[in-house]
Amino acid sequence: MDFTYTPEQDKFRAEIAGWLEQNSAAAFGRKGEGLGGSTASLLDVRDDGRWAQLLDYHRRLYKAGYVALHWPKEWGGGGASMIDQAIYQDEVLRLGLPLYGANQLAIDRIGPTIMHLGTEQQKKRYLLKMLTGEEIWCQGYSEPGAGSDLAGLQTRAVLDGDTFVINGQKVWTSLAHRADWQVLLVRTDPAAPKHKGISYLLVDMHSPGITVRPLVQITGDAGFNEVFYDNVRVPKENLVGDLNAGWQVSIATLMYERVSGGTRHPVERTIGELLDLAKKVDFEGGPAWKHPYVRQKLAQFAVEARCLRLSRYRSLSAQLKGKVPGAESSFGKLFATELNLRVAMFADEMLGAFANVEGGSLGAVEGGRWMHRTLAARGLTIAAGSSEIQHNIIGERVLKLPKG
Repeated sequence: MDFTYTPEQDKFRAEIAGWLEQNSAAAFGRKGEGLGGSTASLLDVRDDGRWAQLLDYHRRLYKAGYVALHWPKEWGGGGASMIDQAIYQDEVLRLGLPLYGANQLAIDRIGPTIMHLGTEQQKKRYLLKMLTGEEIWCQGYSEPGAGSDLAGLQTRAVLDGDTFVINGQKVWTSLAHRADWQVLLVRTDPAAPKHKGISYLLVDMHSPGITVRPLVQITGDAGFNEVFYDNVRVPKENLVGDLNAGWQVSIATLMYERVSGGTRHPVERTIGELLDLAKKVDFEGGPAWKHPYVRQKLAQFAVEARCLRLSRYRSLSAQLKGKVPGAESSFGKLFATELNLRVAMFADEMLGAFANVEGGSLGAVEGGRWMHRTLAARGLTIAAGSSEIQHNIIGERVLKLPKG
């Protein structure tokens, strides 16, 4: 495969790299640094100052035309080629920055879903304000009693004239505490089979009857939330797709999420930081980076990270040839999050007892960020469909293995 870029593409890479470095420094106060963590920590925006930084960076992306390169120009996006999109992703991951500013959920999955399945009125009403960051979005899917079985949801919506009346609860709702709007899966026909009778609604998070309660995780972050609905009224015009056909709409949203799932985790950058860490600490009585075991692990991680990048390029090549991205998106999500977990666990092993010292404490290594990464890494293998679900998708749809 020819990995050579054209002079125009090399010029675009230099331009985007320079812009990202300059504007991330201006927004976050550290040259070449993002918010300094995983996707999960990017969503932990309890601190108003940190949230203001993220909004500032989002507005900079929008004004420069970079906030949604993959959206068509018709709806305010960049209309960029697949190659330019891949170059942008490479540079964002290199610097550890959020791909889509403050409105990630809207721009990488909700907006594209509305573009393809929403009404013209819905497109005109919602899409532009997603890009500008005027309206932040969250996603109401998971429920306490359903686990990974999304179709087992029980939140009810009853049609009363021209409005739906909603009662129920969602959980693990990222950004609900900051969101203005939400896409919400509800059961509108309780007598139908569980994959039927589900509808997909656009809900104003400021509606009477909505209560948001942050969930503090083991990391101390609180990007996830519980959301309660008590007789919340939603106009019928906020239905996306047909009544009782929301499962098909929700699958479209999930596929957009999984397509980007393998590109949201800056694994190569994290491995580079792990290499730097190995040069600073001791392991079994000597410099860690000189120990054969450590060197072997670092080399293995580097190989796997390169394989992940090549897999992205293979998917890109398929799309350039007109093929529709499918179940291979599950591979990117699975491999990236599992590799991220292995890297974090090895950092724990290399640091020994110091791995358990949190930031702000005496003896904390690099501000305790490796401890935070270890605690956060497992959650990333669960979000957007657990690793077990991704294995099933790959086995059934790619390898055509029989169902158990």
